[in-house]
Amino acid sequence: MRTLHSPTRAASTPEQSATGFRALGDPTRMRILELLAGGERCVCDVVDHMAIPQPLLSHHLKTLREAGFVLARKEGRWTYYRLDAERLEACICVLEEALRRYDAAADEGKPGCACR
Repeated sequence: MRTLHSPTRAASTPEQSATGFRALGDPTRMRILELLAGGERCVCDVVDHMAIPQPLLSHHLKTLREAGFVLARKEGRWTYYRLDAERLEACICVLEEALRRYDAAADEGKPGCACR
């Protein structure tokens, strides 16, 4: 089992995080990630499961690859896709750090805004 929330994990830059979160902002791409969470899949298998036209699927896979969430490898004429767990973990860490800082400020009774 993978342990998330590693404090030694290299932080994403704000630009990397924004790119990643934009890529996750589409329901189709989220369904692709859910499918790939079950393991590596051939593109033909992803097309069958997603029930969307192949060109549209290719667009979504390209977006996920560019954001770093999906890795691709060629084998013969087929392309196989899998998740990049480290990249997903880096985005989780960004959110966890924001929550940790929010909780710490709340525990110290600090107001969120100086005008209050």
